[in-house]
Amino acid sequence: MELNRASQKVQDHLDQFGLDLRVKEFPDSTRTAQEAADAVGCEVGQIAKSLVFRSGAQPLLFLVSGKNQLNVDKVSRELGIPIEKADAQFVRNASGYAIGGVPPVAHAQKMEIYIDQDLMGYDLVWAAAGTPHAVFELNSSDLPRITAGRIIAVQ
Repeated sequence: MELNRASQKVQDHLDQFGLDLRVKEFPDSTRTAQEAADAVGCEVGQIAKSLVFRSGAQPLLFLVSGKNQLNVDKVSRELGIPIEKADAQFVRNASGYAIGGVPPVAHAQKMEIYIDQDLMGYDLVWAAAGTPHAVFELNSSDLPRITAGRIIAVQ
């Protein structure tokens, strides 16, 4: 079965790592962490929510466990930069994808990426793959490798 164009872009990027990561598309939505967990049959905490924020004009991507909320004030203090939630147009321009399908890789612009330390407590995690109907599974230990992301506490 042929992947949607956005999901194929993610798959092409994943292929460069030699990890046999496969994008899976679903008829039902995987837009929210709970919908994604229901679709793949995992715990909601295993879903890596892709949350795009901004610090001025700089896009920032936070990969947050589906069971957690990003504590914006705490993270802003710890990173030493002001951060604010990005609107839908900023997300699309920075990532190349609509909210609900932003993957951890293959973005339109370079983004600093931060990974919720709680995701590292799971052997396997799932992340968005370009559309609100596509995800891929990977070992949590590979998430920093494929994203060049920094592991932080988000709560």
